[in-house]
Amino acid sequence: MYISKKMRLVEMRVLRWMCGHTRLDKIRNGCIGGKTGVAPIAEKMQEARLRWFGHVQRRPLEAPVRCCEILVTTHVKWGRGRPIMTWNETIRKDMMYIGISEIMTKD
Repeated sequence: MYISKKMRLVEMRVLRWMCGHTRLDKIRNGCIGGKTGVAPIAEKMQEARLRWFGHVQRRPLEAPVRCCEILVTTHVKWGRGRPIMTWNETIRKDMMYIGISEIMTKD
């Protein structure tokens, strides 16, 4: 499950603030997460992505939201460096991580 370093830092900063602690208190991130009982933001983002994907898959093929899936980006010139992860690649990784198939997302 991919989440950027900045997102994790912001999440921990907010959780520390909620508990009334600072980094100077030297309390580990695991303890802070256990104390608040809040689900990690990466899991919530993954859940929301898969929920939206299921919604899109239930729509008819003529729906505007489904037409965006079919767009081909072969003529696009990409810049140097690592390729940008597409929406479909992210969804496939999320489904593989949880162990579900595309048919199961329609429920």
